Amino acid sequence: MSPGIGLMKRRLPTEKEAIPVAVSGIVQKYGVKSDEIKTLETKFDVDSGDWYVALGFGEKRAIVKMDSVQGTITEIKEI
Repeated sequence: MSPGIGLMKRRLPTEKEAIPVAVSGIVQKYGVKSDEIKTLETKFDVDSGDWYVALGFGEKRAIVKMDSVQGTITEIKEI
């Protein structure tokens, strides 16, 4: 039996670890330079264990959803 999400060690435990992962996802998907990307907002959902990082680059904005336990990007949504 595997432990629940609350008992598992998180690979993205803090905002400091989550932001670079989100920025790298934007760089890969949109081909922009990392120094052109600004962090607009970060939020952690305690119930699901997901990080949400809002980033701005050029005229675009995107929300990157990440699983904090696996340390992976689950969705990039342009707004």
